[in-house]
Amino acid sequence: MKHGCTKISGSCIIAVIGLLATSCLCSGAGNTEAKAETGSMEEIPAGTGKQAETSPQERIGTVEFDKTIHNFGDVMLGDGPLKCTFTMKNVSDKPVVIYNVVTSCGCTDVEWTREPIKPGNTGTISTVYTNDEGPYPFDKTLTAYISGIGKPVILRIRGIAHEKQLSLEELYPERLLTAGVKSMELRCGNIEQGHSRSDETNMANLSDYPVKVTFSDVSRGLSLEVSPNPIPARSIAQLKYTVTAQPDIWGKNLYYATPVINGKSSDRQLSVFAFTTAGFSDMTAAERSDGARPVFTTNTCSAGKLRKGDTASGTFTFSNVGKDEFIIYKADTDWPKANVALPGNVKSGYKGTVSVNVDTSDMPEGEMLVTMTLTTNSPTRPIVNLFLTGWIE
Repeated sequence: MKHGCTKISGSCIIAVIGLLATSCLCSGAGNTEAKAETGSMEEIPAGTGKQAETSPQERIGTVEFDKTIHNFGDVMLGDGPLKCTFTMKNVSDKPVVIYNVVTSCGCTDVEWTREPIKPGNTGTISTVYTNDEGPYPFDKTLTAYISGIGKPVILRIRGIAHEKQLSLEELYPERLLTAGVKSMELRCGNIEQGHSRSDETNMANLSDYPVKVTFSDVSRGLSLEVSPNPIPARSIAQLKYTVTAQPDIWGKNLYYATPVINGKSSDRQLSVFAFTTAGFSDMTAAERSDGARPVFTTNTCSAGKLRKGDTASGTFTFSNVGKDEFIIYKADTDWPKANVALPGNVKSGYKGTVSVNVDTSDMPEGEMLVTMTLTTNSPTRPIVNLFLTGWIE
C-alpha cells in the first residue's frame, strides 16, 4: 500500500477540504460502543472496473457543463492570448440565469450569456488568458454564480507556458512504450456520492507512426478516454479521466489503470487520487440544519514525550448536537502504522469517542504529527480533521 508521507512533520497534513473539525478531547469515554478500523488510504483494486467509451458530462444542480476544466497543455509565450469556451446546458424545467462570473486575476477576461437560458437550451462562458506572465505553469479559476444553485460553480483553465520549444521527450518524460505522459500520478479532487468528477492531462505519441491507446486492469469507478485516438505520429492527445463515486467507497482512495499501446501492455499503472464525501448539494437549508452535527472539545491531542517504538495514543470526544444520527463512514490517516477506533452511530444528544494508536518505531526523532481525516454524514462537518501530536526522543 502506498502512502503520501514517510516522515511526520507539519508538511504531512493532508489538506482535503479544510479544517472542518471544531474540537476534540484527549480523554473520556463515549456513550457508544467503539469498533476498530484502520485508517490509511485505500487502493481500489485494478481489473474490477469497466472502461467507459465516453466520459459523463459535468452535471451541477440544474445545469450541465461540457467540462469544468480546460487544459491548454504546453504553450509558447509567443502564442499570444489563449481562448476557450465552456458550454452550459439547462437541464431543469425553469429558465436559468448566469448572474456573474468572477475571475481569479486580471490576466483573464470573461464573457457569458446574459439572457435567461430556457430549459434544454445552452449558454456559454468564454474566457481569454493573456499568456504574458512568464514561462510558468498557470492555473486560473472562473467563479460562476448561477440561479438555482446554492454555491458558485468553479471553472478552471490551466497549462504550462514555455519560453523556448522543448521536444516531446522533454515535455513528457514518463514513458509508456512509444507514448509518454508528464506524470504517472493524477488527481481528481473531491467527489460527492451520486456524482462524478473529471479532470484531464495530455498524452504524447513519441513515435513516427500512429498509436492506439486502450486501458486494462481499470479500477472500479474509474474511466479514461483519449482523444484523438489513435494519436497521430509525434502528436499530443487529451487524456480525460473520470471517477464516479461508489456507494461503498469513502474518503481518500487511489484508482489505477494500465495503459495499453497498440495492443501491448505498458506494464506501468497510472494512479488517480480522489476523495469521496457524502452528497449534500441537493439538500435544502432546513435539511442541512436538521442534519447530524458533531462538536468536539478540541481537535488536537498531545501524546507527550515518547521513546522511539512506543505507542502514541489519543482519544477525541464529541457530542452530536444535530437532530440526525452522526455516522463516520471512514477514517484516513497520513501515517501507515496508525489504528483508529470509531464509535457506532451516535444518536442526537449523545457523546462518542474517536481513539487512535500509532506505532512510532519507524518515525524520526523530534516532533510528531499524525493527521486523521474523518468522512462523515454531517452536512456542516462532512470532513473532520483531528491531530495527534507528540515528541519522540
